[in-house]
Amino acid sequence: MSDVYGQERDPRQISIYTAAQLPSDQVLEQLGSGRAGLNSGEAANRLAELGPNAVRTHQASGWSVFGRQLGSPILILLLITAGLSLFLGDATNSIVIGVILLVSVGLGFANEFRAERAAEALHSRVTHRAVVLRDGTTREVDVTALVPGDVVHLGLGAIIPADIRLLTSKDLLCDESILTGESLPASKDPAQVPAGTVLAELASCAFMGTVIQSGSCTGVVVATGGHAEFGRIALGLGERQPQTEFQLGLKKFSFLLLQVAVVLTSLIFIANLLLQRPLIESLLFSLAIAVGITPQLLPAIVSTSLSTGTRQLARRKVLVKRLVCIEDLGDMDILVTDKTGTLTEGRISFTGALPAFPEMSEGELLTLGLLATETDYSEAKGSSVGQNPLDAALWESRDAAAFEPARYERLDVIGFDHLRRRTSVLVREAGGRVRMVTKGSPEDVLALCGGTSPRVRALLDEQFDAGSRVVAVATRAADALTDISPADEKDLTLAGFLVFLDRPKANARASLDQLESLGITVKIATGDNAKVAEKVCDELGVLSGGTLTGAEVEAMSDEELAAAARQATIFARVSPEQKARIIGLLRLSGGSVGFMGDGVNDALALHKADIGISVDSATDVAKDAADVVLMDKDLGVLAEGVMEGRRIFANTIKYVLMGTSSNFGNMFSAATASVVLSFLPMLPGQILLNNLLYDTGQLAIPGDRVDREQLLAPSHWNISFIRRFMFLFGPISSIFDFATFALMLFAFNAVPGEFRAGWFIESIATQTLIIFAIRTRRVPFLRSRPSIGLLGASLGVVCLGVFLPLSPLAGVLGFDLLPAPFFLALLGMTVLYLVMVEFAKKWFFSRAAQQLAAVPPAVRRRAPSHHISRRAARFSTPKAGIPGGQLVRGGRKRKTKNTHARTTPAR
Repeated sequence: MSDVYGQERDPRQISIYTAAQLPSDQVLEQLGSGRAGLNSGEAANRLAELGPNAVRTHQASGWSVFGRQLGSPILILLLITAGLSLFLGDATNSIVIGVILLVSVGLGFANEFRAERAAEALHSRVTHRAVVLRDGTTREVDVTALVPGDVVHLGLGAIIPADIRLLTSKDLLCDESILTGESLPASKDPAQVPAGTVLAELASCAFMGTVIQSGSCTGVVVATGGHAEFGRIALGLGERQPQTEFQLGLKKFSFLLLQVAVVLTSLIFIANLLLQRPLIESLLFSLAIAVGITPQLLPAIVSTSLSTGTRQLARRKVLVKRLVCIEDLGDMDILVTDKTGTLTEGRISFTGALPAFPEMSEGELLTLGLLATETDYSEAKGSSVGQNPLDAALWESRDAAAFEPARYERLDVIGFDHLRRRTSVLVREAGGRVRMVTKGSPEDVLALCGGTSPRVRALLDEQFDAGSRVVAVATRAADALTDISPADEKDLTLAGFLVFLDRPKANARASLDQLESLGITVKIATGDNAKVAEKVCDELGVLSGGTLTGAEVEAMSDEELAAAARQATIFARVSPEQKARIIGLLRLSGGSVGFMGDGVNDALALHKADIGISVDSATDVAKDAADVVLMDKDLGVLAEGVMEGRRIFANTIKYVLMGTSSNFGNMFSAATASVVLSFLPMLPGQILLNNLLYDTGQLAIPGDRVDREQLLAPSHWNISFIRRFMFLFGPISSIFDFATFALMLFAFNAVPGEFRAGWFIESIATQTLIIFAIRTRRVPFLRSRPSIGLLGASLGVVCLGVFLPLSPLAGVLGFDLLPAPFFLALLGMTVLYLVMVEFAKKWFFSRAAQQLAAVPPAVRRRAPSHHISRRAARFSTPKAGIPGGQLVRGGRKRKTKNTHARTTPAR
């Protein structure tokens, strides 16, 4: 059996096109399922045969890490040349080179593989669940355990876990932009569609990876994993994640050094040939210089930094779902958050009932408020589980104890939604009449009532001005009704207002100050009244840039809202769709936008943000949508996470700047000396050993301390800055190298073995110890102390570098013993070098042009592949066997085509 693409398809998986054209009952029959779903045994059998509902794997692969270590063309060429040298008789030098390269590769492999294992463990801790019917009962299963024939229930903010054929739906709209490119949500309905309908118009189906923007549905899974339309695209992109801005910066930096290495080594090789040096020796020396310039352990440094950051964040009660999320967290400069629980305590208390007219008592008004709840009256009185915070506070109030559930029979209910912003019930009191009770936001409820007196308006404004949260209650007789719809919400009589209070959090001001000091602009998006949000901000001393209400947002074009959103601080009475729209437009302004939310209504905005943040106490939908989960709902905890992300970037830059200063300078010195001297200033094996020792010492950089001022704003790659840094500090290093050459030749009359030993020691000392100057813009040690690990590693490398030319291995490595006065001269030159670097550093950073934090691009645009890969991460299994471009079925792999172009139809 084949699908529309001609691909072999299991008979228990139906093409989404076929399913859309068939009646839902016929689809269930073809899948061997029913409206009560599959039984557990059949589901397990299908999972074993068809494989998991996954398009990614997160198993750490030692072979892929090892392959990356050997991926450098320079390294491969050096190994080949060393082998050729061995074949021609230079056994000692070739073996030394081979051993050093193997140790270097092993060191990089060990650190990078350990980081990948940490990422695998992190990914395995995060599960994404789906509500499914099995054995006729509702249960939660991991999304990767879904199989064709499963019946799933989905609600607002949920990501569709597979391609499904709708069985039922209610006001269902889906955001399918990740699949079709359409910005407007698609309306869905279970009715079958005509044959030949294109993907974007298959209204009877919902697609894997898309998001429910409003409403809810029940559907049967028709295709999973790589058979789903989203799965085809994700597999076509391959396993490799799209590169972040951080990774792209690393790529540009590596390309810069590659250009330098190619030019330098080519000149060296040609010059040595012109000087009639042996071909193999010249080639080995040139390639060793290239290896010395290129940052062999940079991937390991970055990976180690990220895995270290994950552990540090976990100690600060911050859980990141993927390692790259740490980079996004540090890059954030705009945070949009709800006020409840972040700026306020999140403990809402009922403070009183305000009747709208004298005949209505406070007790009667409270009773009406209790009646207008969605949960069963008996259950609500005994437990607040499943209730919204306002209803929970109402039921927990002292006067609610007098409510008698048995006296009332609820005939129908219209649940709360974020368009109507109210709940309505049809209720009959024992022996009494039927009436409809509506409870919701005052603005929306008052619009359904007759004229409101100025006294009532003043009463409402007084509560808003005091910062209270207010819910309006209205009612009308409904004897003729047996059920209700939104159309029946009319001709109501206002009964009064229920008043609640959520006090500002004691430490909120300090947390806001901390975020402000980090260069993060905080904006508030709330469903509350604008005056309430403004009152909270006023009490916390927040300077507001203005307020936009949901009605104002709705009336604005994208261009108008983008400009207004940048200035506004508060977005009040905004719907989930409006929150997501605001987030999207703020991202286009050039900032990196984080959104913090914990409710079902926050899921859309969490998906839309650069970095979605939720809390451990949030709804499952919100936690599922987030990239970062805070164990405490505290902006102070979030600030700690931001600093950790920036600390990782700062420490990576330390390694980069070292590679472009003394390391580059030493290699330039070696290149120059090879042309001037009658012998090579350092043998190829000695250069590689020097590079290995230097890199080993820098593996402690990820755990280093970072100065406070380096954390105050997001940093971005600036290749021009790095190039200027290289052309200043590289030559300074070379000056002292040339001084060492002069000392060895003219003061000590050194033979080649002594010369190489002397320069080897001086080179290790200067290029390793310079980290203490480069790691900070302050005065080293006095005003900025390195970590114990970095201090110990650096000093240990220097000691080992001094020891090797004096050890029994000196002869094998090509070193001769040095005279004792040399070490006194070395000490003086090293101290003078570090002092000169300090003066150069002061001058360099005093210039306005030398700013590491480059201004980010005016508009941040990420390719569709970035969003697809981010969404695909939730459909991931630790099992091997689902590489990009392959499907797994019954343990056999089958190649699939990249169908991206065909699954994104033109409109």
